[in-house]
Amino acid sequence: MSIPIEPFQHTLRATVSCCGVGLHSGRTVNLSIKPAPVNNGIRFFRTDISSKKHVQAHMDKVVDTRLATTLGNEDFQVSTTEHLLAALQGFGIDNANVELDSPEVPIMDGSAEPFFQLLKVTGKTRQNGLRRVLRITRPIYYRDGDKCLTISPYNGFKVTGEISFDDTIIKKQRFTFDLCADRFGDEIARARTFGYVEQVEELWANGLALGSSLANVIAIHWNRKSVLNEDGLRYHDEFIRHKVLDLLGDLALLGCPVLGHVEAYKAGHAQHFGLMQAIAASPSCWDIVAMKKNGTHAVLDKVAARSKSASSLLMPFFNYKPGAAVSAV
Repeated sequence: MSIPIEPFQHTLRATVSCCGVGLHSGRTVNLSIKPAPVNNGIRFFRTDISSKKHVQAHMDKVVDTRLATTLGNEDFQVSTTEHLLAALQGFGIDNANVELDSPEVPIMDGSAEPFFQLLKVTGKTRQNGLRRVLRITRPIYYRDGDKCLTISPYNGFKVTGEISFDDTIIKKQRFTFDLCADRFGDEIARARTFGYVEQVEELWANGLALGSSLANVIAIHWNRKSVLNEDGLRYHDEFIRHKVLDLLGDLALLGCPVLGHVEAYKAGHAQHFGLMQAIAASPSCWDIVAMKKNGTHAVLDKVAARSKSASSLLMPFFNYKPGAAVSAV
């Protein structure tokens, strides 16, 4: 069966760099994205500390999901990883080393667009290594109160997000997205993070969001009818598009491309991580397949791993809560 995923791994053609501020720390951050070898994955290195270790962009390295996704090891942490990881996934980068001199990825303009444009400038190069793909074979469900996510079989990678707010400007929004570089750049990358003015003020009072401003956050007016940003919205439904962007970035922590359709309702970082835990805890509902090139098409070559033997390829699900995942029968 032909599938819409490039079979070969890719990395950047050359190093790219940027400078910005951390959303919560307010500190200046210098960040570089460098080419990396086959099967390297995405790795984060801190240049402001003595440790030479790295943090792999993988779900078993998640240490916090409040306000943003934070990865860590015994030596250091890196937070607000989701926009950068979404850009890397949207551009089709499998292997890269990310170096930064701060515990936080710079927020830039609040979207993935600056990172995506950096990647477009340098381009990507095909590597001599085939991808492995996580193929969903049966539906998997995750629920947390009124927030829920489902991933089900699909010949591609599709995300459907839905949010519902009790205000005039957001109300109920729904957006569906099939992942490819062109659509990512046009429809998802520019969607910015958002918040209510009073929430931002509360975060400031608690020493958080010190780098936030109208240059990197959509600030929703107290009246819930408009935004304070003079340039308005980039999309009429920018709020749900940003939620889909966050979801794409978090799901990159599965560590490989996905064949499946994710549906998310009112979900945030904690629920995204919950779905990944549910996937890891349901090995009978997926397998990991290798890819090969067949003429102009990418096809599945063979099952590289399946069922319980493959769960270690995702994560040792230390924090999984029994009952969170319900598999279809």
